[in-house]
Amino acid sequence: MEKESRHTAVVTIRNLYKKFGDNAVLNGFDMDLYDGENLVIMGKSGSGKSVMIKCLIGLEEHDSGSIQVMGKDIDDLDADELDELRTEIGFLFQGSALYDSMSVRENLEFPLRRHTKKFGKITDAEPLVMEALQSVGLTKAIDLMPDELSGGMKRRIALARTLILKPKMILYDEPTTGLDPITSKEIVQLMQSVQEEYKTSSIIITHDVDCARAIGNRMILLIDGKNYAEGSFETLQKSTDPKIQAFFK
Repeated sequence: MEKESRHTAVVTIRNLYKKFGDNAVLNGFDMDLYDGENLVIMGKSGSGKSVMIKCLIGLEEHDSGSIQVMGKDIDDLDADELDELRTEIGFLFQGSALYDSMSVRENLEFPLRRHTKKFGKITDAEPLVMEALQSVGLTKAIDLMPDELSGGMKRRIALARTLILKPKMILYDEPTTGLDPITSKEIVQLMQSVQEEYKTSSIIITHDVDCARAIGNRMILLIDGKNYAEGSFETLQKSTDPKIQAFFK
């Protein structure tokens, strides 16, 4: 990653608070995501990582604090503007749900039909579908149904469906969960090649230390609802703080 791009923040979160009843999940969380960067966020289960992502894209309302995405304040956007912003943001969530009743081709065409504002009305989606499948190395799967795909293939197709909208940013929520070690490694390599090809900025939420080491330019440890520690994998791994050490055992 080039030094200059570090100055351009694609996402800026300041003093973010979110409570569910008495449970303060986010407790003054701060974060910057820079242009072209892979930022890994690690935290224990229930530490608020997924809630933060949902707040970031306006799926969950935060109690206080500010979120700016690509220069826009999330709180100032109406439903249509938020929807438009989301076409610039790709998601690969846990479970990476494909529509079971649709073929791979139809799964990939679906976002194009839904977001006509970005690409206009497309009469022939095939070139875009093939380009996205090529990026994940699965052009041969175009006419298969989801139940004919392995877990790793489903994850790849879900990523292709995200890439078809040519997002500027991708949010990965536990991208390697439930996959065997070899497939996990392949998904991490794929995430790296996607970043190089599409020049995306990415937030990667993961429990997987190997994934964090391989993919992250920078890491944030989310502890007690705050950005407890931030730095490279190597720097954080050397820390003598017991709360930080717990992540690397």
